[in-house]
Amino acid sequence: MCGIVGYVGTQSTVDVLVAGLKRQEYRGYDSAGIAIIANDGTISSAKKAGKLQALVDELAAHPVREGATGIGHTRWATHGAPSDVNAHPHLADDGKLALIHNGIIENFSELRAEMLAAGHDFVSETDTEVAAVLVGHLYRETGDLRAAFARAVIRMHGAFTLLAMHSDEPGLIVAARHNSPLIVGFGDGENFLGSDVAAFVAHTHRAAAVGQDQIVAITSDAVTVTDFAGHSVMLDEFEVAWDASASDKGGWSSFMAKEITENPDAVANTIRGRIDAGLVTIPELAELGDDFLKGISRIIVVACGTASYAGMVGAYAIEQWARIPVDVQLSHEFRYRDPVVDASTLVISISQSGETMDTLMAVKYAQEHGARAISICNSQGATIPRESDAVIYTHAGPEVAVASTKAFVAQITGLYLFALHAARVRETLTHEDLTHNAAELEAVPAKIEQVLTTGSTVAQLAKWMSDTPAVLFLGRNVGYPIALEGALKLKELAYIHSEGFAAGELKHGPIALIDHGQPVFVIVPSPRKSAVIHAKVISNIQEIRARGARVIAIAEQGDAAVLPFADEVIQIPLADPLFEPFLAVIPLQIFAMELAHAKGLDVDQPRNLAKSVTVE
Repeated sequence: MCGIVGYVGTQSTVDVLVAGLKRQEYRGYDSAGIAIIANDGTISSAKKAGKLQALVDELAAHPVREGATGIGHTRWATHGAPSDVNAHPHLADDGKLALIHNGIIENFSELRAEMLAAGHDFVSETDTEVAAVLVGHLYRETGDLRAAFARAVIRMHGAFTLLAMHSDEPGLIVAARHNSPLIVGFGDGENFLGSDVAAFVAHTHRAAAVGQDQIVAITSDAVTVTDFAGHSVMLDEFEVAWDASASDKGGWSSFMAKEITENPDAVANTIRGRIDAGLVTIPELAELGDDFLKGISRIIVVACGTASYAGMVGAYAIEQWARIPVDVQLSHEFRYRDPVVDASTLVISISQSGETMDTLMAVKYAQEHGARAISICNSQGATIPRESDAVIYTHAGPEVAVASTKAFVAQITGLYLFALHAARVRETLTHEDLTHNAAELEAVPAKIEQVLTTGSTVAQLAKWMSDTPAVLFLGRNVGYPIALEGALKLKELAYIHSEGFAAGELKHGPIALIDHGQPVFVIVPSPRKSAVIHAKVISNIQEIRARGARVIAIAEQGDAAVLPFADEVIQIPLADPLFEPFLAVIPLQIFAMELAHAKGLDVDQPRNLAKSVTVE
C-alpha cells in the first residue's frame, strides 16, 4: 500500500526523495517522511502526518541536512493511527539506523516483546518500529548492516518490503522483499529503489523487479542481490515504457480528469500490435500453446473491486466468442472456498498494479492445484505477471488517481483481445465474425472520444445532484457490471450511498428503495441488436418512474423509445452490444468525479483508500 523510495547518488537527495514520493502518493497519504545520511555522518530526518504537502511544508520550515544516501516513505496506515510519531522512517540504534516499510509484519508482537526484554524502548504503535529496533539490535552484534538485515528479515512473517540504512555505512541502502513490491532503478553513478517505477522514472528508464524473498543492496555504482539464504541472484532488467511526464497532471484540475480523457489512448495502446490482417493474435500467449487453449474446460477470473467488474464484462465476451464457461470470483474469497480447479482450468487474474495481495495469493493457490494462470496487468515487472504462466500487459500508462478509470477500460480491452485470440484458436467464430469484432474493438477509441464531449452535460447534472444522499444504478447483461462500477465510483469519490443492481432483480427486493425523487442511472441496451433486453429495461424504467424515481438513462443515439420515460438521456455512439460497456462507463466516471468536485472533495486521493492493496 505504502510508497517507498531509496536513493544513493550525487543529486540533491532531498529533491529526489520528495519527487519520488510525490509520484507515489497515490499509494498512501496518511503521513510521509524522509531520512538522509548527512554529509556530517549523522542521520537527518523529518516526518509529518497528513498528505505529502505537510512534509514539504515541514522541510521548508526545518530543512534536513543533505547527503548522498536517503530513504522516503508515504504511508497508508495499518498498525497505528496516522500521526507524526507513527510516520516512517523509524529510527533505531540511538538514531544511527533508519528504516521504512510497506506491508504488515504479522509476528511483530513477539518480536517486540523480545526487544523489550533486551532493554529496547519503543515510541510508536507500529510494527515497522519493531523491524527497525530488531535490525539495530542485530547491527550491534554484527557491526555489518547487510548481515544484520539478512538475519532480521528471515525472522519476520507477513508481507513486507523493508529499506534500511545506517550512518556508520554511508552510501549503502539494503532492502528486502517478501510478498510486497520492490523495484530497482539503474542510473549512471546513482541507483534507486521504489515501490514502483514511478519513484525514479524521471531519472532512469532502466529497471528490474526484485523477486520474492530477495535482498538487494545499492550503492552509487553497484547493485547486488541475494536470496534470503545468501545465494547470489541476477535480476532481469527491463525498459520503462513511459516518461515521467505521463505521471504529471499536465494542467488538468486532477489526475482523474486527465486519466478519463486518456481512456481512448488506453484502449488504442492496448490493442496496438495485437491485430494483424484483421485477426487478433497475442504473442505473449504463445507459451501456453494452442493445444491448451483448445482444451480449456473452464476459466476462473480472479480480481478485486473495479478489476472484478472488468472481469464480469470480459466473461460475456469470452463465453460468447470462445465458448468457454467463465466464473468471476473475488480474489479474497477464491482460495478460502476450496475451489475446484485442475489442469484444464485457466485462471485469469486482473490487477492494475500487479501487486494486489489477495489476487497474488489466489493465483498461487490455483497453480498449486494444477491450473494454468495468465494475468492482465498494467505494471511492468510486477509480481503477479512474474508468477503467472503468461501475461497480457495493458498499456494504459501510469494511473495516479486512486479510483481507476482508464485502467478499467484497458482491462476490458485485454479480456476482449484474449477472447478473440482464443476464439480464433478454438475455431468458435467464423473468419468474418473474428474480423468484424476486431474492427469493432479498433473503433472503440474514436467512439470514446465522442462520449467525452458529453462531459459538460454530465458535469452540470452532477452539480444539480450535489446534495443527493443516494444514487442507484441499473443494468442488464453487459450493462450490469457497468452499473456496479458506476456505483463503486460514486462510493469511492463522493462518499454517498450508491448501489448497482441487475435490472431484472429490481422487483425481487431493491424496488423497495425507490421513493419520490430517487435518482436512478439506467444503462439501456441497444434496441437494434438487443431488442428483447431493451424492451425489458424500458419496462424496468416504467416501474421505477411509476414510484417517483428520477431516471437518468445512458442510451445509444437514436433510441427514441427511452425518451418518454427518462428525465435525462446521455447518448453514446452506436456499437455492437458487447462493446457498449466501453462507452457507457465514461459518463459514470465523469459523473462521480464531478459530483465529488461539487462537494469539495479530493477526487485523486479519496479518504481511507490506496491505489495498490499489497496486504490481505
